[in-house]
Amino acid sequence: MTLDTELVKISEIGSKFITKLIQLKIKTVRDLLTHFPFRYEDFSKIIPISELVLDQPATVHGVVQKVNLRRTWKKHLTIIEAVIMDETGGVKAVWFNQPYIAQILRPGTRANFAGKLMQSQREIYLSSPAYEVTNSRSLASSSFGPKHTAGLIPIYPETRGLTSKGLRFLIKPILKSLERVEDWLPEEALKENKFPDINVALKKIHFPLKMEEADLAKRRFAFEDLFLLQLNNLKIKSRLAEERAVALKVDEAKVGALIEKLPFILTSSQKESLSEILKDLQRPRPMNRLLQGDVGSGKTVIAAIAAILAAQNDLQAAFLAPTEVLAGQHYRTITKLFNSPMGGLSGGVALFTANAAELSYGDGSQIKISRQKLLKEILDGKVKIVIGTHAIIQKGVRFPKLGLAIVDEQHRFGVEQRAALSQAQGGFLPHFLSMSATPIPRTLSLTIFGDLDVSLITELPAGRKEIITKIVAPENRPKAYDFIREQIKKGRQAFVICPRITPGAVKEGEVLSEAKKKALELKSVTEEFEKLSTKIFPDLKVAMLHGKMKGREKDQIMKDFSGKKYHILVSTSVIEVGVDVPNATIMMVEGADRFGLAQLYQFRGRVGRGEHQSFCLLFTESDSANVQQRLNFLMTAKNGFELAEKDLLVRGPGQFMGESQSGLPDIAMEALRDIELVKAARASAQKIISNDLEMKSYPLLAARFQQFQKRVHLE
Repeated sequence: MTLDTELVKISEIGSKFITKLIQLKIKTVRDLLTHFPFRYEDFSKIIPISELVLDQPATVHGVVQKVNLRRTWKKHLTIIEAVIMDETGGVKAVWFNQPYIAQILRPGTRANFAGKLMQSQREIYLSSPAYEVTNSRSLASSSFGPKHTAGLIPIYPETRGLTSKGLRFLIKPILKSLERVEDWLPEEALKENKFPDINVALKKIHFPLKMEEADLAKRRFAFEDLFLLQLNNLKIKSRLAEERAVALKVDEAKVGALIEKLPFILTSSQKESLSEILKDLQRPRPMNRLLQGDVGSGKTVIAAIAAILAAQNDLQAAFLAPTEVLAGQHYRTITKLFNSPMGGLSGGVALFTANAAELSYGDGSQIKISRQKLLKEILDGKVKIVIGTHAIIQKGVRFPKLGLAIVDEQHRFGVEQRAALSQAQGGFLPHFLSMSATPIPRTLSLTIFGDLDVSLITELPAGRKEIITKIVAPENRPKAYDFIREQIKKGRQAFVICPRITPGAVKEGEVLSEAKKKALELKSVTEEFEKLSTKIFPDLKVAMLHGKMKGREKDQIMKDFSGKKYHILVSTSVIEVGVDVPNATIMMVEGADRFGLAQLYQFRGRVGRGEHQSFCLLFTESDSANVQQRLNFLMTAKNGFELAEKDLLVRGPGQFMGESQSGLPDIAMEALRDIELVKAARASAQKIISNDLEMKSYPLLAARFQQFQKRVHLE
C-alpha cells in the first residue's frame, strides 16, 4: 500500500466509510494520513477504578458485569448503562443513542474504558467513555496496540456518521501496512531543524506516546508548507532579478519641485520610503516592493510621485485600485496635486473603470471620453498615467510603454499579469509597487509576501489628532445618537457601517440554529438607512451605499457625501479602503464584533483625516469576554502594526488573511503565528535556492514543489 493508493481499492474499508470519507474530501491513503488530529485526549493515565477522580480523564481496565438498554419516552433517547468492575471496585458507564454497544459489551467482556467521571444529581458515572475490547488481562486491544484508550487519543475533524473513533479504526492498520515513504524534505533541512523522518512523523502525529512527539510531528508538517512557500517566494525573487526593466533617470530637481508643490511636508518615513522606491526604479531589473503604512499615512502621495517619475521618463504608469470609488479618489488626488503643469508631463492622466472614462491634461482641463478613444490614446502612448480598477488589465487594454504598475490593497498581483501588461515592451517588465493600509504581521509578511521588498511608513502626518474610540453598550444607544446629532450641528458628518446589505431571510418552516439566529440579528444597511432617515434623524440628510449598487451610483453618492450634501452615510464595508472625507468625524460601527480588528482599524481610519477631533463608536450586542477583549485592543494599540499582531493571535491567520485566498492547509495556517518556524523555513529554503535554483539535485523536492504550486493559489 502506498500514499497514492485509492481507498476504494482497500477491501477492508466498507462502502459506508468511503461515502463519509468523500464528504471530508478524503479519497487516497495520502488524504487520510494527512487528515491530522486537531487535538488529543490524554487517557494515558491507567488507574484502578477506585482511584477515578471527578472530571479527570483516565483509562480503566475492567470486566463488564451487566448491561442495560432503555429508552426515554420524552426525548426518544436510547441509553446504555453498563457496570464495570476491577479488583478495586466498580463504576457505571453511560452512553446515549448507541444501542449497538449492548451487543459489543456483553457481561463478561474485558475492555479498556477511557473517559471522564461525571456527577449528576442522582449518581456518579463514566460519561460516554471510549472503549476497546481486550478479552485478556493485557491492556493491549490488538496486535496493533490501543487505538482509542490507554494513551494520547487523537481527535479529528469529523462529519456526520464518521467519528474520530471511526477514523482511528481506519488509520491504525493503514499505518501498519504502508510501504516506506521516501522523504521529499532535504536531509539537511531535517537535521537543521531536528525533525523526524516522514515515516516516523506520520505515526507520531496520529498515535503519539507523549505530547512532545505529537508537537514535533505537527511542527514538521507545518514546516513543509512554509518551506515550499518560501521556495516559491525566493524563486520569484531570483527570476525577477534576471528579468529586465527600464532603469529610470531620476531628476532630483524635478522630484524636489513635485514635493514642494505638496500642501504638506513629508514625514521622515515617507521620505525614507520614497528614497527606497527611487533607488529601485533606477535599477535595470524590476522593482518588486510592498509599501505599508497606517491608514492616512500618505502612501498615495509616494506612489503618485513614482508614477509622475515614470511619466517624466516617457513611460506609462498603471495605478490599480480595488474599487471604483477609490480609483476615482486616486484620480482626483493625483490630478489635483500634480496638474500645474503635471510635473512637466507631455501627456495626460486618465481614469478608466467599468463605468467611467475621463482624461485630464497638463493644463488642468478634464474631459469625459469614450472608452474606445481612451484605449487608443493609451495605445498611442499619449496617456502617461492610467488610474482604474481591474478594467485596465482586461483584454483590449494595451500599454506600449508600461514602466510602473501600482496596485492598492491587492498584494498578489502576479508576475504573469505584469508580463501580460508589458507585452509590447520588447521583453521589459514594468516595475511593481503594491500598497497596503492593512497592517500585515511580520510572520505573514515574511511568508505570504516574502517575495516583496517592504517599505514602511510608520508616522502619521503632523497635526493628526488621536481618534477617540468607545465601545457603546446597548443601553447607551440613545446617548450615542444624541452625540452624533450634536456633532452634525457643529457641521460635521458621520459614517454608519453595517455588516450586511439586506436583512436575513427565513424560509417557511425552517428550524433556526444559534448561528442563523445571530446572523438574523445583524444590522443591515437597508434597515438602518430606513430607521435613521425616518425615525432617528428625520430632519437630517441620510444616504445609503453598498456593493450591489452600480459604479456610477456609488461614485455619485461618495462625491455628494464629500461635498457635504449628506450628513450621514450608511454603508457596508465598501468604504473600508481608502475613502477620504476630511469633514467626516464620526465612525459608528454596528455589530463591531462581526468584523476583524484589522477591518475595524480600516473603518476608524476613514475619520480623523481633517482638523477636527474625530470619534469611533463601536456598537455590539455581545457581552462575551473575548469580544470585549478584542475591541479593547483597538482602543489600546499604539498603531496598526501592533494591532495586526494581536489580531493574528486572537483570530488566527485563517480569518486574518482569508483561508479561501491562500489554499494553505489548517496546520500551515496555524504555523503562521510562529515567527521562529517561519524564519527556519526561510533559512532552509534560502540554502537550497542559493546552491540549486532549479532543485536538480533534489528531484523529490522539485516534484513536490510543482504539486504545491498547482494546489496553492496565492496570486
